[in-house]
Amino acid sequence: MTELIWDGKYKDGKKNAPVRIAMPFQTIETVNESAQQRQKTLDLFASGRPTEWRNRLIWGDKKYVLPSLLDEFAGKVNLIYIDPPFDTGADFSFKASITNNPETKEDETTQFVKEPSIIEQKAYRDTWGKGVQSYVHWFYETIIILRELLIEEGFLFIHLDWHVGHYAKCILDEVFGYENFRNEIVWYYPGRERFSENKFQSKHDIIFMYAKSKKSKISYVKKEWDRDSRVKALRRKIHKDEDGREWFWETRGQAHGVKPYKNYLDEYIKKGGALNDVWDDIQFLRGNHPERVAYDTQKPAALIERIVTAGSKENDLVLDCFVGSGTTAAVAEKLNRRWIACDLGRFAIHTTRKRLLGIDNVNPFVVQNLGKYERQQWMKAEFDNAYTRSIQEKAYRHFILDLFQAKPLEGYLWLHGARAGRMIHVGSVDAPVSIGDVKSIIQEFWKVVGKDKEAKTNGVDILGWEFAFNINETAKQHAAANNVDVKFKKIPREVLEKRAVEQGDIQFFELASLDIGLKKEGKKAALTLKNFIIPPDDIPEEARKSITHWRQCIDYWAVDWNYKDDTFHNEWQSYRTKKEPNIDLTVTHQYTEAGTYTILVKVIDILGNDTTKAIDIDIK
Repeated sequence: MTELIWDGKYKDGKKNAPVRIAMPFQTIETVNESAQQRQKTLDLFASGRPTEWRNRLIWGDKKYVLPSLLDEFAGKVNLIYIDPPFDTGADFSFKASITNNPETKEDETTQFVKEPSIIEQKAYRDTWGKGVQSYVHWFYETIIILRELLIEEGFLFIHLDWHVGHYAKCILDEVFGYENFRNEIVWYYPGRERFSENKFQSKHDIIFMYAKSKKSKISYVKKEWDRDSRVKALRRKIHKDEDGREWFWETRGQAHGVKPYKNYLDEYIKKGGALNDVWDDIQFLRGNHPERVAYDTQKPAALIERIVTAGSKENDLVLDCFVGSGTTAAVAEKLNRRWIACDLGRFAIHTTRKRLLGIDNVNPFVVQNLGKYERQQWMKAEFDNAYTRSIQEKAYRHFILDLFQAKPLEGYLWLHGARAGRMIHVGSVDAPVSIGDVKSIIQEFWKVVGKDKEAKTNGVDILGWEFAFNINETAKQHAAANNVDVKFKKIPREVLEKRAVEQGDIQFFELASLDIGLKKEGKKAALTLKNFIIPPDDIPEEARKSITHWRQCIDYWAVDWNYKDDTFHNEWQSYRTKKEPNIDLTVTHQYTEAGTYTILVKVIDILGNDTTKAIDIDIK
């Protein structure tokens, strides 16, 4: 068999296998699970019995996510649809919206293109950095693991365009077997015609369909017809009955002695036709199409519906590891399939969550990531010369301090460095910075002041990967009472990417601040959003001018009325959509039993970043 060869495919005469670092997933949110379902899940977990299936929305790099799925799902996925990067330059960018200030007469509504994050840029460079050579290697490693996830009767549908389709075909033949190639589907999307002197206009994408084995059988899918296209294709005169019903003379079969007969147009169209490999009846999403969200690369739901219907049955498992705008997850949900949807982009996960919540009676699903396990793996690989955990942690802290442009301090437990007259604490990769940590930091701070020339300050910058709920308010109050100015700054995920570090692209932003009012009347609680302050982060300067009220920064907020220190359960939410650009600022809840409850509120800003706040309430 002819084989495609590239640098890195072989080492010492053997094919390089993809990295298979498997890590456990962390569930960070459960969405649309009732109180009864929640208690049942807790009871099953406590008894050691398997819990009920939950669809999964996973935020993370597929190079870690896919190997981590193998342990549980190898040979169990019925259908995989992927729409990988095309090298168009738009694969990771999206349009963020700033809505109108509700308290002014002027219209400040605007949109801006959010360029890819450093993590997304790095993924793009890894894919396309050396041109086609790096793409085919990246593609090859991905396809190997995807095949392992499929059941023997499973299908892979992969959506490509003219940039790399021919290279992908060679790799797919090698991994799946030439004999398991089933179709090259042409998706033709008519539109405005433009003349070019360089080439003919590109008006189609291709979708390769591969089976895992000879056992794979597609379900029958008919091609739905619309009236105008069918009349045009028939090339026959359309008559009308007295009641206005349309018909034509059906002449097919005359050669076999069948007499012409009346064929009613509505029945003829309803029957549809057998589907071939040229799909010209599904339109590209253009302009302000109702389906469009924030991604230029978004595909129509009708296209995905056809693929999911053909390649799976109800309750089958569907996987998409480039979910983007969330179309595959939304379609699978509506067609009663189980699904796993993954993406590297935080905004893609948020967009998908909103699309799913827009489906009536959506099944409960979980939002997951690899969290601390990914960071642990990174620290182990980055500082593998450290022979003990303590030495490894010291090397890690010095690395973060260097990125923060701070000098290390030795001999202290909680204070690790200093910069511009402020002390620095570097949080662990394993756990969020807690209120107790802040108290210990402040206590040690006052022991240090006066002993160390670098400590002539009343300020501490606390750097962390994650932070306990309310830390921005509660800990700052404690610090202020002890005459210490603390600032909390998030260690960005970009730190995990060596190239981002080498390019100096690392920025540490302060945590957002959330102010919520709580009123209680009997067993009834009312929450009101009162203020939300976020650092400017990646919002372009021009777009920032349109933000004249704090609520314009909020895209979504949700409430867990009975947080149990396990995972955030989304029991109520309000979010912006095209049809409804406004959000509710107040929500009420009726408790049925007396007790002390923790209310957890999650706010997601217009870029997909989340901020949480916990409030305790006594119900009598």
